[in-house]
Amino acid sequence: MKLNKPKHNLLNNIVYAVEGFIDIVKNETSFKWQLFMLVIMGTIAWSLPIAFGYSAILFISLFIPVICEVINSAIERVVDLVTQEYHILAKRAKDVGATIVLLSFLVTSLIWISVLALAFGIV
Repeated sequence: MKLNKPKHNLLNNIVYAVEGFIDIVKNETSFKWQLFMLVIMGTIAWSLPIAFGYSAILFISLFIPVICEVINSAIERVVDLVTQEYHILAKRAKDVGATIVLLSFLVTSLIWISVLALAFGIV
């Protein structure tokens, strides 16, 4: 039985990653929104009158929801590969993927609140 495993090397891995990125940008509206928010909030993070370190933390934290959206999309695609019909386990898997994204927003929001409170001397 031939496994679905291509030969790997650094160049191939980079090509696969770029192909995956292009595919998710083309096919996942939620990912497009995540990238849009990264650009908007990233611009805000770097425009605030705060120290470089604070801006960097804010900017880097914006990648958490983007990464989680990629994980969620992967979960959804695997579930769709297994079955297109309604199944309670498929629903639960997709719900867990959505929860990952929701929690990532919560964590990112807490990071922003904490960093801005420190940066502006509120705490």
